[in-house]
Amino acid sequence: MSRFNSYKRTNIILQHLKMSNHTDAAAEVLLERKGCAGVITLNRPRFLNTLTLGMIRQIYAQLKKWEQDPKTFLIIIKGAGEKAFCAGGDIRALSEARNTNQKMLQDLFREEYILNNAIDSCQKPYIALIHGITMGGGVGVSVHGQFRVATEKSVFAMPETAIGLFPDVGGGYFLPRLQGKLGYFLALTGFRLKGRDVYTAGIATHFVDFEKLGMLEEDLLALKSPSKENIADVLETYHAKSKTDQDKPFILEEHMDKINSWFSANTVEQIVDNLQQDGSSFALEQLKVIKKMSPTSLKITLRQLMEGSSKTLPEVLIMEYRLSQACMKGHDFHEGVRAVLIDKDQSPKWKPADLKEVTDEDLNDYFKSLGSNDLKF
Repeated sequence: MSRFNSYKRTNIILQHLKMSNHTDAAAEVLLERKGCAGVITLNRPRFLNTLTLGMIRQIYAQLKKWEQDPKTFLIIIKGAGEKAFCAGGDIRALSEARNTNQKMLQDLFREEYILNNAIDSCQKPYIALIHGITMGGGVGVSVHGQFRVATEKSVFAMPETAIGLFPDVGGGYFLPRLQGKLGYFLALTGFRLKGRDVYTAGIATHFVDFEKLGMLEEDLLALKSPSKENIADVLETYHAKSKTDQDKPFILEEHMDKINSWFSANTVEQIVDNLQQDGSSFALEQLKVIKKMSPTSLKITLRQLMEGSSKTLPEVLIMEYRLSQACMKGHDFHEGVRAVLIDKDQSPKWKPADLKEVTDEDLNDYFKSLGSNDLKF
């Protein structure tokens, strides 16, 4: 091959790559009108449909349009592929922005939380099909909607304390409102709920067998000018017919009384003592998990949920925005991302490394008002 042809071919390949990258970027989220509904498809299956700032902006703008559109009667959100609804935000990009793009650290959290609130106050029925992995930011774009449909392949978790963060996107609102102290347990340990347990825990409103999920969506799209009740009837019909794990007890059922007791403590140190004193294999397993988490994150999270239990969702999101900005400036989040996502050595070096070294004064700094930079709705 001549040098010219080789050069020409390289240029064609580079142009093709630029085009395909552009196409991929443009299609990170699909926003389509189908039948009576607006359908949002999170379209990054290779990255488990993790949310980028661009996706958040597109979803928010379209949500507001559909809310005003008299021909749009409901909104459906789902993930592309079979692995994930949405595994969270693009955490790695956030950590990388620390040194290069401080504004992104503000914009992403601000706009994501504004979207979470818009979903909660959406005037149209909002249905999240939370099949597959649903964590972090994926919980934020589903749990605040009116209807959440889990399948046997659903996996729910808020694993943020393992990366030096806290269960945000309104976690401070919905977690303390789950049965007993279940939300506190899920927030501090990052425990994963799977399949029907996501429904039993109260995170999903309905459970549908995965093989019927496509049919459910078609039936929803085919409704003619449906009321909220018509939509609920379709979901109820599918839920009632779902047979997978119908008689299986909730995975935490036998432990709930103990969880309620252990996690009623007002301090993380007391929770740790409760687990140690219990000494059962389940208690010691949870203790082992908690001891791996960022001590700062654990203390932030417990206070976040305690305060959030009596706040409105907008008030919680204002609090969480303050926490997010403090975490971005701190050590543990970036160290957690390094250990879990970059070097993958799974051995984060937390600072401080011990619960007793995280003082009330330190905590107060995380919860401090940002003045004119506070989140506004």
